Amino acid sequence: MPNENEAIRKPIDGKPKVVVTRHLMPSVESRMSELFDAKLNSADVPMSREDLLKAMQDTDVLVPTVTDSIDAEMIEQAGDRLRLIASFGAGTDHIDLAAAAKRKIIVTNTPGVFTDDTADIAMEMVIGLPRRVREGIAMVRRGEWTGWTPTALLGRKLAGKVLGIVGMGRIGQGVAHRAKAFGLEIAYHNRKRLPEAIERMFGARYVEGLDDLIAQADILSLHCPATSETHHLMDERRIGLMPAGACLINTARGELIDQEAMIAALQQGKLIGVGLDVYPDEPSVDPRLLDLPNVMTLPHIGSATAEGREASGEKVIANIRFWMDGHRPPDQVLTALAQ
Repeated sequence: MPNENEAIRKPIDGKPKVVVTRHLMPSVESRMSELFDAKLNSADVPMSREDLLKAMQDTDVLVPTVTDSIDAEMIEQAGDRLRLIASFGAGTDHIDLAAAAKRKIIVTNTPGVFTDDTADIAMEMVIGLPRRVREGIAMVRRGEWTGWTPTALLGRKLAGKVLGIVGMGRIGQGVAHRAKAFGLEIAYHNRKRLPEAIERMFGARYVEGLDDLIAQADILSLHCPATSETHHLMDERRIGLMPAGACLINTARGELIDQEAMIAALQQGKLIGVGLDVYPDEPSVDPRLLDLPNVMTLPHIGSATAEGREASGEKVIANIRFWMDGHRPPDQVLTALAQ
């Protein structure tokens, strides 16, 4: 555990200066304005690297989101006043945690808030891709639907198919919970095997080898963080292992998939569908994906519910208030350097 005296400073006098990088829910911003000396971003214009560096020179707390990259160089150049990075969202791969630990800057996140929301979006794709929902909607909108026929837009039934889940954390388990009701056979790969009781609850079986899981999954859904180990986790070789006619879903991080290899597999008919809520160069989306009828492209809305965004903002406020009072924030992210 981190040394309390090293990790937490004494309570500060008055209201801390807090810089919020994006526009949050009005109720959250109102509370922040009451409790802190808050600089808000009502226009919701993404802050440039230079703007972030400037903000980090003269603030007690920075509240970034997953779209704000806070690298080691920026943290090294931050002013001595910066003591807390209270990130809005569960992910922390956009922050150099080791650099923050060296500067004794506390990093917090908001875990668990978006579990159900993201699992819902993933499940929408699990259902929609095999049943060709996107193609059907497009046909109706183009005015090309001529009525019911026995052989039009034939998809594939879900019951009995294998849903492979890569990363069985909160969101992966949420997808498994939903998928069980549709009669899917659930297989998963994780860094550590789940307790047997949890496997029984979801009707899930553990597959030790990732390649083995990929080779048997009719639908493969990714739910792991972006790290150096998971970069292009689904590369040309692994996409080639997928059964013919499989579907690939990514609601985690765009960097998990080699986009060129995925597009090639789609064009060759190796994959019958792909569902994406995240992209490697957001907000840019490769136009080839937009031209393919069997690709569901969503604008990173996995966590986009009013309830979830408000709850995440409240967690940010709670983390700042605990820190203000000289206590360890409930959602402090610990690194190896801080342990």
